[in-house]
Amino acid sequence: MATETRQIEVRSPFDGSLVGTVPAQTAEDVDRACLRAAGALERGWAQHERIRALEVAAELVREHGEELARTIALEAGKPIRTARGEAARCVDTLSIAAAEARHLGGEMVPMGATASGAGRIGFALRVPVGVVAAISPFNFPLNLVAHKLAPAVAAGCPVVLKPASATPLSAIALVDLLREAGMPQDWVTVVTGAGGEVGDALVEHPVPRLISFTGSVPVGWGIVAKAPRKKVQLELGSASPLIVEADADLAVVAAKVRIGGFSHAGQSCISTQRIFVQRSVIEPFLAELRREVEAIVIGDPLDEATEVGPLINERERDRVLDWVEEARGDGAQIVAGGELVDGILRPTVVANAPADAKLCRQEVFGPVVVVQPYDTFEEALRLANDSDFGLQAGVFTNDLGKAMEAARTLDFGGVIVNDLPTVRADQQPYGGVRDSGNTREGPAYAINEMTELRFVSLPG
Repeated sequence: MATETRQIEVRSPFDGSLVGTVPAQTAEDVDRACLRAAGALERGWAQHERIRALEVAAELVREHGEELARTIALEAGKPIRTARGEAARCVDTLSIAAAEARHLGGEMVPMGATASGAGRIGFALRVPVGVVAAISPFNFPLNLVAHKLAPAVAAGCPVVLKPASATPLSAIALVDLLREAGMPQDWVTVVTGAGGEVGDALVEHPVPRLISFTGSVPVGWGIVAKAPRKKVQLELGSASPLIVEADADLAVVAAKVRIGGFSHAGQSCISTQRIFVQRSVIEPFLAELRREVEAIVIGDPLDEATEVGPLINERERDRVLDWVEEARGDGAQIVAGGELVDGILRPTVVANAPADAKLCRQEVFGPVVVVQPYDTFEEALRLANDSDFGLQAGVFTNDLGKAMEAARTLDFGGVIVNDLPTVRADQQPYGGVRDSGNTREGPAYAINEMTELRFVSLPG
């Protein structure tokens, strides 16, 4: 008698309604998926066919954009307007990967430049690194999956994909569209299940040569420890700083923070979190920011008016609220928000939190920003750098010299001038230093990581 497959229920973070189910798979399923991927690698897939599949998939995502956005909104609690933006970015990610694959090649080596190489022709080919194990997070369940799959397809690497258990449906939908676009059935296999079972089995399996992980700091560096002989790409967390000089347009900055600090309830690796404002303008800035934040519409992610929905689950909501209350107990002021409305944490502005508060030292991953004063620009740079994280930082200033000083001094993977650290273009080299990770995403950079150079030398 066949054993019934266990199921994972995917439920809406907003109202708990059932959105769908996926199998609760096991280590045995991971083993089968890895062996299928190894077989796909051996059979290969022509470069021109991979390019065409990515181009067609981009068009299919465009055509199904509204349906995909609705899936994101339902399973992740992301407001539908923001979810549409994610679907549109997924089109870009696939298209950029296709363009990069068109000139994926090697390079000539000037053998005659030395006596030892004289009389020979040398060149280096770019070849696939092998099977890729991809582990994706809940917060961008479509586009961050695309940032793993599209470069792998471009590079010629089959993938075993483990999406976040809270948001697997968007990932599965994207894989289905890639197959419809012409991708071989076994090129990407999705495994769904608990991280402790399925994720660990995937990390430790001997077939994958490269692991691409986006998620929490402890899990990421734990993967490196478990797989010391594999290439491991980590895109982890942050506590992104923003420096606001007195010459900035405070109303413009506050309006941008309304989006960058609270979009998807702050559940972004580069959500604006620590805001350092020159002391002479901190009070007018707080007044502008309070007006913006108190006007944010919270509620049902499927409501067109909603700007901020729920956190991914009640446990995370309660954790963030506890951090806010802890800071309040240590003397911080709650300028706006800080309470629950119909189970949703209202966007929150905290001022003058102690430097060692969790809100300042750790990644909040919730709808909270912390505003602190500074006196000199050098102090602001020091405060911004005083973090275990180093993903992206932002600075608002009309002084070109200070902008360049920030670019040289801020120890982050990206420095965004006159905008928020939350800004990301899908073609940029995106990644961090220290506890924020060890790689760069963006199709061109991920493809480079997913290939290896093979040197070839011939008599001249």
